[in-house]
Amino acid sequence: MHLYPLICTLLLSSLLAACGGVEIQSTPVDQFANGHYTYYKWRTEPLPQNTGSKDPFYELDPIVRREVNANLQALGYKLDPARAQFSVDYLYAPGLIQGAKPDQASNISHIPSATINRQVDQASVDNAIALGGVKSTNNMVLQFNDAQRQEVIWTARMTKIVENANKDVARIEENLAAYIARILADLPAANAAQK
Repeated sequence: MHLYPLICTLLLSSLLAACGGVEIQSTPVDQFANGHYTYYKWRTEPLPQNTGSKDPFYELDPIVRREVNANLQALGYKLDPARAQFSVDYLYAPGLIQGAKPDQASNISHIPSATINRQVDQASVDNAIALGGVKSTNNMVLQFNDAQRQEVIWTARMTKIVENANKDVARIEENLAAYIARILADLPAANAAQK
């Protein structure tokens, strides 16, 4: 009987951990929802995949397109460039952000303290080093545009600190799929009246 809540807690924790580590900000979906859209297209053509380029943009492009298409189609939207009511576009760019300031670790001092049990411990030193300084980020903006008015109707931005410079394409693909699903989860279902 007590095993069920424990299992639920473990599953929820693993789900949150899978989507953790990324900051996601999106605009309200009201303008998009009020458009009663059903059909969409991509604003740009897919990148060629036979270039041999080491640029991560070429590896991300098919993943982003596949995941966005799958999530939109699950909501009832149809990829139809001829009847498209809105277009989908995205921008990927690496960036830099300033990490936590070292002075936030107030118990770190170069001057020995006489306070009992307040000596600098190695964990605090390691945390201050790990959280301080400039961090590399991967940034992506997903944007929906009204096809007729040519104006932005919804955007979402995600930023993730680069923890490992070595690329593991399978892990990137898995993480990106989870992030895109999380971003698009707030969108309304397609307008069923327009078939």
